[in-house]
Amino acid sequence: MKNLSLKVKINDELMKFLIENLPGKNRNNIKSLLKNGQILVNGVRTSQFNYLLKEGDEVIVSASRMTENHLQGIKIIFEDDDIIVIEKPEGMLSIATDKERERTAYNIVKEYIKAKNPQEKLFIVHRLDKGTSGVMIFAKTEGIQQVLQTNWQNFVKERKYVAVVEGKVEKNRDTIISYLKENNAMVTFSSPVEIEGSKKAITHYEVLKRSRAYSLVEANIETGRKNQIRVHMQGLGHSIIGDKKYGAKTNPLRRLGLHARTIVFKHPRTNKILSFETKIPVRFSSMFKVK
Repeated sequence: MKNLSLKVKINDELMKFLIENLPGKNRNNIKSLLKNGQILVNGVRTSQFNYLLKEGDEVIVSASRMTENHLQGIKIIFEDDDIIVIEKPEGMLSIATDKERERTAYNIVKEYIKAKNPQEKLFIVHRLDKGTSGVMIFAKTEGIQQVLQTNWQNFVKERKYVAVVEGKVEKNRDTIISYLKENNAMVTFSSPVEIEGSKKAITHYEVLKRSRAYSLVEANIETGRKNQIRVHMQGLGHSIIGDKKYGAKTNPLRRLGLHARTIVFKHPRTNKILSFETKIPVRFSSMFKVK
């Protein structure tokens, strides 16, 4: 069975549309397709039988089931012929290193797309640190990868992270500007002035919640430098929890307290603006509940 693409000609409910366009399937068959993640509307998987379709929408019936076991904790947020957007769990590498080659986001997503089409390929666009959870983009062709990587600043309109940091951050919001450079020990350090080999880094932050010992911060990065938020929070005197490399003294969640929450970017082929936002991890927000 191959993937089936169906065009919506008039506004309709998804279940009614599928019953009319899949003559070999009854209502229970279609419910199973929805439950198994095999129905996509405009590239986004949905399990809502009463999803409202609009004229011009594309409905894809996938040939393969999507299961959490197969994806090992990765969530597929968006997928089309050019890109795939995922939510990566914390503790998983983006791409292979000398120490770990199997359980990486890249390998898991590659297996997922090849299960549907053995000819499909996957290309890394950007990375998240192993300890950082959240939104990542992959390309399905080398051309799309090159377009995104070489014009990253032009295509990506917004990237927001949430972080749990040590201590009470004094200002409700502020902007941090410095120059970052990695030393021989692979540690990024910050300089207030430009030095040889450094790159300018700009982070806008806002405090969402405070407790006696911690702050929940949203960071909107204008530049995407390696370890930018981690270094800037350290420089502010409020290291991210669990980030021993950049000054953290506590690790209450037994993980790095950093999550890539939002990404807004221009689709490299259609030029449409796509926006994806994930929830703040429950473990983050639970540290700030009023007792």
